[in-house]
Amino acid sequence: MDTAGTIPMVTVPAGRVTLSDRRTQRSWDVDLSPYRLAAHPVTQELYAKVTGERPSSARGERLPVEGVSWLDAVRFCNALSRQEGLAPAYRLGTAAEDTEWDGHADGFRLPSEAEWEHACRAGTDTARYGELDEIAWHRGNSGERPHEVGGRRPNAWGLYDTLGNVWEWCWDVYDAEVYGSYRVLRGGGWFDERWSCRASVRRRSHPTFRIDDTGFRIARSAPR
Repeated sequence: MDTAGTIPMVTVPAGRVTLSDRRTQRSWDVDLSPYRLAAHPVTQELYAKVTGERPSSARGERLPVEGVSWLDAVRFCNALSRQEGLAPAYRLGTAAEDTEWDGHADGFRLPSEAEWEHACRAGTDTARYGELDEIAWHRGNSGERPHEVGGRRPNAWGLYDTLGNVWEWCWDVYDAEVYGSYRVLRGGGWFDERWSCRASVRRRSHPTFRIDDTGFRIARSAPR
């Protein structure tokens, strides 16, 4: 395990994951090489340390940062990479659709949707990797507010809060033909009913959208 600032990074093994979309009834397989993923979402403490900004509605150093857009998240990744002496993963354009991912860069980035689901499942094939109340903050147990990261039971690979607490931005475009530049969100949040807190559930939003149940976690490609 290595660290990114104050976030432990977990090495996720290679594997194959089957993604599915309830709206279109489509499913597809993705093969993945090993990669690293933060053990929990980016905290307000780290976000402020890197950017100097505190966008969240709820306040607390160990609370997940929220109220951040997809574009905010990719800019954070580049800024953290520079602070850590790594090559930024993104070449930023004037709009989200102009942003390019440099697959050879060793810096921090958002996980792909397939990486996110593979990591969330941690080798399981059920909707959740454990009893929901034990692993996630959701509408039924959160008091309708976010909670400090790492407060629920992790999955078998040592990842916390992949379900519940805050939705997490992924790199991927959701469906360009129908929704344009909208990006994928995963995991469910503190205000969501139990149904939404499942490994396969997909949500979408515009890359400039900010709301108080949406944050992100960071990834890195494994050394080649």
